[in-house]
Amino acid sequence: MRDSGGCPLPGWHVSGPDSASAGSRSTLVGAMKTFANPDHRQSAVHRLAQLQPIHQARWGRMSAHQMLCHLSDSFRAVMGDKSVSPATGLLQRTLVKWVALNSPFPWPRGVPTRPEMDQFVGGTAPVEFDADRKSLVVLIDRFSNPQRDFEWTPHPIFGPMQDPDWRRWGYLHTDHHLRQFGL
Repeated sequence: MRDSGGCPLPGWHVSGPDSASAGSRSTLVGAMKTFANPDHRQSAVHRLAQLQPIHQARWGRMSAHQMLCHLSDSFRAVMGDKSVSPATGLLQRTLVKWVALNSPFPWPRGVPTRPEMDQFVGGTAPVEFDADRKSLVVLIDRFSNPQRDFEWTPHPIFGPMQDPDWRRWGYLHTDHHLRQFGL
């Protein structure tokens, strides 16, 4: 997707002349950035490598180190390694999910997270910055692997999803928090 000036919109990957005018959902998901694409995943990992403990958030309350733990908790939850309470309904599982995963616009700031992911309530406490960052990269690699060694746990808000939607969510959630810290 492109804006009125012909520039790609944030979060969208335009790879050919048909990408900008594609209309089907499967084509649109294929055109958007996702952890199913190794280049998109590597770009996110590269941005994570640039994150330093001194980075200040542009919005929100988390520190850079807390953000790493928040993302790790989120990946652990959807891979079944951490419990999370549901907060879903028909609207969240349909319209909100579709907009969040398919809109070409960045996610809004300040959307509340589940208590188990909240760094000030029940999230995993930071320990050592570099070790926590490495742990997150391992989780992203495991999450992104097409030969999964886990079963998806329903998203606490969006409910059950298929692999393409999970990989899109993983990219968008990571990108959202990297942008929070200017990366």
